[in-house]
Amino acid sequence: MALGMLNSDVKSSLNGSADLDHSWDAEGPPPPPLQSYLMLTIFTCFCPAYPVNIVALVFSLMSRKSYELGDYDGSRRLGKKALHVAFASAVIGILIMVVFFVVHFTKMEF
Repeated sequence: MALGMLNSDVKSSLNGSADLDHSWDAEGPPPPPLQSYLMLTIFTCFCPAYPVNIVALVFSLMSRKSYELGDYDGSRRLGKKALHVAFASAVIGILIMVVFFVVHFTKMEF
Protein backbone atom coordinates (compact mmCIF):
# COMPACT_ATOMS: atom_id res chain seq x y z
CA MET A 1 0.00 0.00 0.00
CA ALA A 2 2.82 2.43 0.82
CA LEU A 3 4.47 1.55 -2.48
CA GLY A 4 1.29 2.38 -4.40
CA MET A 5 1.06 5.70 -2.55
CA LEU A 6 4.69 6.46 -3.34
CA ASN A 7 4.23 5.80 -7.07
CA SER A 8 1.21 8.10 -7.30
CA ASP A 9 3.13 10.86 -5.47
CA VAL A 10 6.07 10.51 -7.84
CA LYS A 11 3.85 10.60 -10.92
CA SER A 12 1.94 13.63 -9.72
CA SER A 13 5.11 15.49 -8.78
CA LEU A 14 6.68 14.78 -12.15
CA ASN A 15 3.87 16.44 -14.06
CA GLY A 16 3.75 19.37 -11.64
CA SER A 17 0.28 18.87 -10.18
CA ALA A 18 1.49 18.14 -6.65
CA ASP A 19 3.87 21.07 -6.50
CA LEU A 20 1.92 23.51 -4.33
CA ASP A 21 4.86 25.70 -3.32
CA HIS A 22 5.10 27.35 -6.74
CA SER A 23 2.29 29.20 -8.42
CA TRP A 24 2.54 28.42 -12.12
CA ASP A 25 -0.28 30.79 -13.00
CA ALA A 26 1.42 33.89 -11.59
CA GLU A 27 3.18 36.10 -14.09
CA GLY A 28 6.86 36.70 -13.58
CA PRO A 29 8.61 39.99 -14.02
CA PRO A 30 8.35 41.43 -17.51
CA PRO A 31 11.28 40.64 -19.80
CA PRO A 32 13.90 43.33 -20.28
CA PRO A 33 13.62 45.45 -23.41
CA LEU A 34 15.21 44.09 -26.56
CA GLN A 35 18.50 45.75 -27.51
CA SER A 36 19.54 44.08 -30.76
CA TYR A 37 20.47 47.28 -32.69
CA LEU A 38 19.00 45.84 -35.88
CA MET A 39 18.34 49.22 -37.52
CA LEU A 40 21.92 50.35 -36.84
CA THR A 41 23.37 47.18 -38.32
CA ILE A 42 21.13 47.49 -41.39
CA PHE A 43 22.32 51.08 -41.78
CA THR A 44 25.98 50.00 -41.57
CA CYS A 45 25.38 47.52 -44.39
CA PHE A 46 25.55 50.56 -46.71
CA CYS A 47 29.13 51.27 -45.58
CA PRO A 48 31.92 49.84 -47.76
CA ALA A 49 33.27 47.51 -45.04
CA TYR A 50 31.32 44.46 -46.13
CA PRO A 51 32.74 41.56 -44.13
CA VAL A 52 32.54 43.53 -40.89
CA ASN A 53 29.00 44.86 -41.28
CA ILE A 54 27.63 41.46 -42.24
CA VAL A 55 29.05 40.09 -38.98
CA ALA A 56 27.27 42.90 -37.11
CA LEU A 57 24.01 42.00 -38.84
CA VAL A 58 24.42 38.33 -37.90
CA PHE A 59 25.07 39.23 -34.24
CA SER A 60 21.96 41.42 -34.24
CA LEU A 61 19.79 38.66 -35.68
CA MET A 62 21.22 36.16 -33.20
CA SER A 63 20.37 38.60 -30.41
CA ARG A 64 16.75 38.78 -31.55
CA LYS A 65 16.54 34.98 -31.74
CA SER A 66 17.98 34.60 -28.23
CA TYR A 67 15.40 37.08 -26.95
CA GLU A 68 12.59 35.09 -28.56
CA LEU A 69 13.89 31.91 -26.93
CA GLY A 70 13.94 33.57 -23.50
CA ASP A 71 17.72 33.85 -23.13
CA TYR A 72 17.73 37.50 -22.07
CA ASP A 73 21.33 37.54 -20.85
CA GLY A 74 22.56 36.02 -24.10
CA SER A 75 20.43 38.46 -26.05
CA ARG A 76 21.94 41.40 -24.18
CA ARG A 77 25.46 40.06 -24.72
CA LEU A 78 24.93 39.50 -28.45
CA GLY A 79 23.28 42.91 -28.76
CA LYS A 80 26.34 44.58 -27.26
CA LYS A 81 28.57 42.67 -29.67
CA ALA A 82 26.36 43.78 -32.56
CA LEU A 83 26.66 47.40 -31.38
CA HIS A 84 30.45 47.22 -31.11
CA VAL A 85 30.90 45.54 -34.49
CA ALA A 86 28.44 47.95 -36.14
CA PHE A 87 30.35 50.89 -34.70
CA ALA A 88 33.63 49.41 -35.99
CA SER A 89 32.02 48.87 -39.39
CA ALA A 90 30.85 52.48 -39.54
CA VAL A 91 34.32 53.77 -38.59
CA ILE A 92 36.04 51.53 -41.13
CA GLY A 93 33.51 52.55 -43.80
CA ILE A 94 34.05 56.25 -43.10
CA LEU A 95 37.83 55.79 -43.24
CA ILE A 96 37.56 53.97 -46.57
CA MET A 97 35.39 56.75 -48.00
CA VAL A 98 37.76 59.47 -46.73
CA VAL A 99 40.78 57.72 -48.26
CA PHE A 100 38.90 57.25 -51.53
CA PHE A 101 37.94 60.93 -51.75
CA VAL A 102 41.41 62.13 -50.76
CA VAL A 103 43.04 59.94 -53.39
CA HIS A 104 40.45 60.82 -56.02
CA PHE A 105 40.50 64.60 -55.59
CA THR A 106 44.22 65.06 -54.95
CA LYS A 107 45.34 63.11 -57.97
CA MET A 108 47.68 65.27 -60.00
CA GLU A 109 47.21 65.28 -63.72
CA PHE A 110 50.22 65.96 -65.88
